[in-house]
Order: sequence, then C-alpha cells, then structure tokens
Amino acid sequence: MTVPAERVRRRPGLTGRVLPLLLVVALLAPVAFLFAQQRRLTDDHHGLAVRERLGVEYLRALGPVTLALVDAQSAAVAGRPGSPDALNRAVEDAASVDTRLGEQLRAHDRWTGLRAKLEALNDQNLTEPTAAFAAYGEVTDLLLALHRKVREGSGLIRDPQADSFYLQDAISEELPESLVATARLADLSTIAARSSAAERINMMADLGALWAGATIPANDLIVNLRAAVDSTESTRLGANVLTPLDTYQRVIERLDVLGTPTEASDLGEQDLAKRNLNALVAVRADAQTTARQLQPVILDELDALLRERIDRLDRQRWLAVAAVGAALLLAVVIGAVLLAPYLRTRRQAGAGANGADAGGMGANGAGAGLSPGGPDREPADPRGLASLGSLGGPAPAEPRTRRPAGQRRATVDVGAGSGSGASRSPSSGFGGFGPDDGGSGSSGSGADQRRGRFDAR
Repeated sequence: MTVPAERVRRRPGLTGRVLPLLLVVALLAPVAFLFAQQRRLTDDHHGLAVRERLGVEYLRALGPVTLALVDAQSAAVAGRPGSPDALNRAVEDAASVDTRLGEQLRAHDRWTGLRAKLEALNDQNLTEPTAAFAAYGEVTDLLLALHRKVREGSGLIRDPQADSFYLQDAISEELPESLVATARLADLSTIAARSSAAERINMMADLGALWAGATIPANDLIVNLRAAVDSTESTRLGANVLTPLDTYQRVIERLDVLGTPTEASDLGEQDLAKRNLNALVAVRADAQTTARQLQPVILDELDALLRERIDRLDRQRWLAVAAVGAALLLAVVIGAVLLAPYLRTRRQAGAGANGADAGGMGANGAGAGLSPGGPDREPADPRGLASLGSLGGPAPAEPRTRRPAGQRRATVDVGAGSGSGASRSPSSGFGGFGPDDGGSGSSGSGADQRRGRFDAR
C-alpha cells in the first residue's frame, strides 16, 4: 500500500511578505499628508483668532481715549475750561495695554508718538479756537491711524468669518471715524458761528467734507452691523446689537436731515447759522452717547465669536489627532494580521528542528542501552540466547522476522509421543544435535518441539 507524503506548505517569499506592509504604508501616507495639511490650516486659523482677540483688547482701551479726546477738543474750541482727568485716566489705561500688547501688534511706535502729542496738548495754552481745532485735529488723526495699525497688526482686517469681519470693520474703522468727524463738524460749526459772514462762506467746503466724513462712516456702520446679524449663527448677537443700533441709526438720520448749507446766502444769515449750530451740537451729543453704548456691545460680541472659534478649532485639533491615532492602530492591526502566518511558519520550523535534534539524541541513547557491554560492543545473537535458554531454563522470547507478502508461515510436524527420533541435518538446530541424537522418550520433550518450531521458521 502506498502512503501519500505529507503536503508541505510553501513558505511565502520575500515579496509576498513585504508587499502587504508596503501597501499599509502607502495607505498611511495620504492620511499623514491630510493630517499635516489640516493641522497647518488649523494652527493658522487658531493663531489668527488668538491674535485678533489681542486686537480687540487693544481697541477696547482706545475707545475711552477717543471719546475723552473729542470731548476735550470741543471744550477747547468752545473756550470752556475742561478737566483733563478723564483723558489722563484713559491714556494711562491704554498705556498699560500697550505695554503688554504693543510689540506683538506692532503698534507700540504709533502709540508712543500719539502719547507724546497728547502730553504736549496739556502744556499748550490753546485759547484760540482755530489753533485748538488744528492742534486736536492732528492728534485725532494719529489716533485714527493707531486704530488702523491695530486692525492690521492683529489680523482683524483678514478675519475669515462674515459676522466677525463686519463687527471688526465697524468697531475699528467706521465708529471712530464717525465720532471724530461728527465732533469736528460740530466744532467747526461753532467756529463758523463766531466768525464773520465772509469767513463762514470760506468754511463751506470744509463743513461739507466734515458732514460727509461723519455720515458716510456712520451709515456704513449701520449696514455692517445689520449684515453681521444676518450672517451670524449666534443667537445672542441680534438681541444685543440691534437695540443700541436702532438708537444710533435714529441719531444719524437726524444728522442726515440737517445736512450742510449749500448757498452762500444761508451761511451769511446769522440766525440760520445759529439754529443749525444748536441742532448740530445736540446731534453730536446724542451721537457720542449712543456710540458710548454701542462700542462695548460690539467689542463683547466680537470677542465672544472669536472665543467660540478658538474652542471649535481646539476640538478639531483633538479630533484630527484621534483620527490619526485610530488610523495608526488599524495599520498596526493589519500589519500584525499579515505577519502572523510568516511568524507562525517560523515558529513551526524552529519547533520541528528542535524536535528532530531531540529525537536523534534519544535514538542514540536507546541504541547504546541495548548493548549489554557498552556502546562499543555488538549486541548478542538472539539465537544464541535461545539455545542457552533451552539448556537451563525457559527460552527467551523469539524474535519476529518479516517475510515477503504472500508467503505463508511454514510449520514442521514434530512427533511427540513415540520413542523414534526424527532425523535432522546438523544445521537444523542450535544445540549441535546430529542424526544419532534420537532418544526414546526424551526426543518428544518440550524443548525439542520448540527447537523444531524455531527451525521451521
């Protein structure tokens, strides 16, 4: 019978082992690229939002300086004794903020120049209305330039969200420009009311420019704030901004109705000039009051939107890290699954080699143990042992020999009972019995039968 050989599994080659791992690495490469791109964009937006919050803090400190400065300008032009306490406090607060944030926002140099001009105003004896108007006009120009510098240095001008962009545009550019222009319009109208008719006619162009400079930024501010409310996802922005905005809008509508005189005869009439001046001064006061209420609301809402954006970007960071960690874990699991057959084959091959070595050592030890005289002596002849056993005791176990397939076992009929001996050749027994060694009763003994049976085999 043919026994089939055991089927040996082919061990995977080097290409079969390395190719799956290369595929896993190839899948991880785009994941790593996308993670790097997402992390870079997230870091850029996060850094911009943090920097914008610094700009909001700086603008919050400049608001009181703007209001105190235009009040001091109106007092100096009108010839009223003004208290510099409010302006000094606002300047000190802004200086402390500039100490912390000025270098980061690249606005420190402009603040240093502005503060030097503000301190010089206190030392000047500005009794002439025209000179006071010119001196304060130079300082307010520096203040507006500082607003623009903070807006650019903090990145507010590059804000990517619609609602926060409209808010920053309103608070950093349009509101301070409208406040300064409205104050200048009222102060120049005061100077015009005290001037002669010819001088008032010469001031007509300046008054028209100031009126446009006050109304255009104010109307743009109203449009931007409503656009911010319409484009935002915040539920509190509209409720907090619309109420003070409606009040401010009504004041600006009154300013639009007043306008500026377009005929020289109107400017020459003293009574008409005084009536326009009184109405303009009232509008200016109301505009400052509403702007003082609107300014902190815009700053608070802008800062709240920036905080929410920073929190959202932080969550996106952690989600990206978690996604990459999950991808790496999946890659490790896939790699382990792909390498498991190779490692198992290696272990089986090592275990087979160790078993073969142990089997060879055991066979050598067993063979040495069968030799009665040691490993150098040959084993005894089993037939000789059988002959010796027949002489003095029971015969040892007969060895079984293999015979060809199909051959039947031969038997020898040995008589056991008669006294006549059976003739044998000298080679038929182990004990050296010849043909003359027959006996009457002893020839049928059990030993003779065993010897004959062994010889037949």
